[in-house]
Amino acid sequence: MSRNSDNKETQCIHAGNTVDKATGAVMPPIHPSSTFENPEFGKPGEYIYSRGGNPTRAALERCAAELEGGVRGFAYGSGMAAVAAVVDLLPANAHVIVPKEVYGGTFRLLDDVRARSAGIQTSFVDFSDPANVVAAGRDNTALVWFESPTNPLLSVYDIAAVAGIAHDMGALAAVDNTFATPINQRPLELGCDIVMHSTTKYMGGHSDVIGGLNIVADESLGEKLAAVSAVTGGIAGPFDAYLTLRGIKTLALRMERHQRNALAVAEWLEQQPRVQRVIYPGLASHPQHELARRQMDSGFGAVVSFEIDGDRAAVATFMNKLGYFAIAEGLGGVESLVGHPYTMSHSRVPDERKAELGLTDNLIRLSVGIEHVDDLLADLDQALS
Repeated sequence: MSRNSDNKETQCIHAGNTVDKATGAVMPPIHPSSTFENPEFGKPGEYIYSRGGNPTRAALERCAAELEGGVRGFAYGSGMAAVAAVVDLLPANAHVIVPKEVYGGTFRLLDDVRARSAGIQTSFVDFSDPANVVAAGRDNTALVWFESPTNPLLSVYDIAAVAGIAHDMGALAAVDNTFATPINQRPLELGCDIVMHSTTKYMGGHSDVIGGLNIVADESLGEKLAAVSAVTGGIAGPFDAYLTLRGIKTLALRMERHQRNALAVAEWLEQQPRVQRVIYPGLASHPQHELARRQMDSGFGAVVSFEIDGDRAAVATFMNKLGYFAIAEGLGGVESLVGHPYTMSHSRVPDERKAELGLTDNLIRLSVGIEHVDDLLADLDQALS
């Protein structure tokens, strides 16, 4: 029977043909084995040693590759392990171009860890104008890495334009697609070489597993990334791979509710007198709203950032009064979360860089869950009162 649907809802359930061939189990079994028997001397089987390949992890990787329109996927123990694997593709002393708005962990990896260990040189520029990316190019530029939308200020960048610029430089183009998910956006189809996910977020979707994914558009690049991943060993374990694959089954369904709730929350916040600014790509007030409409074909994600009147004490009072929105690091689970990027996700970004970005002390980030929207609005209302 053919299972080649173009519908994302169907793909989430059937992508990668994950039915177990041996038993017909509709969910692949968890294979905790670290090693696999060779059929005979000198003739290894499909799986040899789990660092290089594992049947449970392979099921997740096939599924993710199909969802993103890629040729091969790689699952890791965390989103940062996935980022590190891409950076490990680069030669020593390579140059990387990254937006000023980038996840704090990625910033620290490039600006500190890999700068010390591999001589990586990083230029942080404003990607809202692709000309800035062109101007940042050097002879040794090997990677252009960016997010769209960004964390936590939700800027949207022209993925196809940036990918073209990267290729003109002879560099790889890689996108962190965590916030958008493949339900809304497929960067490989827009010309990128690698798409990355922190599967801890929407792909897993239940705040019970840490993981990361890279999906590549080209077989030869896949071979290089496979070699790096097998040697450095930051791979996802079989239990984590299983949980992530289970989460993907409901990704389309969850994102539909996530995004409907997020738009309602963003529109409500815009009407509140104590709220100074609301940032959400689905709002007409967002500076890249039209680009987001063209680039994100099924929704605008489920993260809403906003600034309230007052200082950090006012932020603390608001956050402490919330009931359904739990104060926690992370995002993308079924439950709603609230965070303070200045002291949480971006706490290690230097204060001067925060100021340059406009990442203020009164900025609050909501990860809008799938609860009933009336309960979420009521919770925000009583906390703002």
